[in-house]
Amino acid sequence: MATPSEKLAESLEALRVLQDQRVMAIRSADLSRTHRERLCHNGFLQEVIKGWYIPTRPDEPAGESTAWYACFWQFCAAYLGHRFGTDWCLSPEQSLALHAGNRTVPRQLLVRSPKGQNNITALPHGTSLLDVRASIPEEKDMEEMDGLRLYALPAALIACSPKYFRQNPTDVRTALGVVRDASEVLDRLLDGGHSTIAGRLAGAFRNIGRDRIADDIVKTMQAAGYRVRATDPFETPAPVLLTTRERSPWVNRIRLLWQSMRNDVLERFPAPPGLPNDTKAYLKRVEHVYATDAYHSLSIEGYQVSPELIERVRSGGWNPDDNEADREHRNALAARGYWQAFQRVEESVKKVLEGVNPGQVADADHGDWYRELFAPSVAAGLLRPADLSGYRNGPVTIRRSMHVPPSPEAVRDAMPAFFDLLREEPEPAVRVVLGHFIFVYIHPYPDGNGRMGRFLTNLMLAAGGWNWTVVPLEKRDTYMAALEEASVREDIGPFTDFLANLTETPQQ
Repeated sequence: MATPSEKLAESLEALRVLQDQRVMAIRSADLSRTHRERLCHNGFLQEVIKGWYIPTRPDEPAGESTAWYACFWQFCAAYLGHRFGTDWCLSPEQSLALHAGNRTVPRQLLVRSPKGQNNITALPHGTSLLDVRASIPEEKDMEEMDGLRLYALPAALIACSPKYFRQNPTDVRTALGVVRDASEVLDRLLDGGHSTIAGRLAGAFRNIGRDRIADDIVKTMQAAGYRVRATDPFETPAPVLLTTRERSPWVNRIRLLWQSMRNDVLERFPAPPGLPNDTKAYLKRVEHVYATDAYHSLSIEGYQVSPELIERVRSGGWNPDDNEADREHRNALAARGYWQAFQRVEESVKKVLEGVNPGQVADADHGDWYRELFAPSVAAGLLRPADLSGYRNGPVTIRRSMHVPPSPEAVRDAMPAFFDLLREEPEPAVRVVLGHFIFVYIHPYPDGNGRMGRFLTNLMLAAGGWNWTVVPLEKRDTYMAALEEASVREDIGPFTDFLANLTETPQQ
């Protein structure tokens, strides 16, 4: 007779087969009742709605939202496909957000379908689906993205409400920035006789600096006999003008976020004291704070480390081959990696204290920080050498966050643009706050993004003359909530205040 462990292994193998097929929304029919019950009981499966499940991790605390947010879009795509076949699509506003790279989990996902029942389906953690009985665009005006049926970008721009332009300017401007030529929207404007919408789009393109597209829309509509007047649907000028050369929505998105947030940062963050007169004394203070910084930074990431372990690692008293001497092997490897990376960051700090552009230093050195951070885990065989190769090659989730970071392909577009912004930014306070926020918003690495973000912040603090600053473990919830406000609601104020309250000015 099979043991309980053997029975669980059998059920896990059935789940693995589904996951190898990239099935994230699991129907009752996909697994036997025995497998479902066994996996649910052991924390490997969670029921979302009757007859539908998602895979989970057994070590996640009860009520944890991470698994749901990670599976949200895949689940909705599979569930809606099962209910409506191909007779459905997301709303034009949600379609536009996804075209703009915004995969934040919405509180309510609006779905259009001729088979809709005007019904709300409650989903976990306060989210829901609203399926409305409504027509959907012709096939030429739709496209599929990761299983989600969307309005094509031109159709979404035409169909979305004027209010959406005012309430979600970053999404709309980012989407507008992807359009290369007026012809992409003109055929739909002319076919529908949309003179008012044509004026709104012309004003929107002019707002982001695309005057030629705006002029072509107005002139072509007028030539066809329509009266068109360009009207700006946004409440404010664009924080940065977008060029036709950039096709990546993520590059335009982070540029817009950076410029729209920097004034709030400058209003809230203290003025920089300037580079210290005594570089050696500053670096001595950085060395002195290492143990405290390592304890809090690693603890924020969930590692269980003690001051004694940190000191043993720093002094060389930890033997990576002696598992008996250190039961918490992974914690020790993380502590060793932090020590090695910290030393590299100190070298980078020295460069900025000598006057080298901090964005340039961060761009050149951050790969070295990352490699040192995880080199001990590679040496111990817990990670593959390929894991040190650079930016991630797969999706990543942020625990409990509704923000979904960009795809690996988008990361490779976004990171060079991010370092350009750091290099070009003249204000130290903006580099401190937005350097951290945009880095973790992109989440370029498979692991260690929080530690890397805090290293980056301290490099930028040094460039402004502030002391190395530790984010304390006891303020982790406030820290993460402030980042969530910035990521999901584009409100940088709480995160700016959080860092400003921690920052100390050294004696010159």
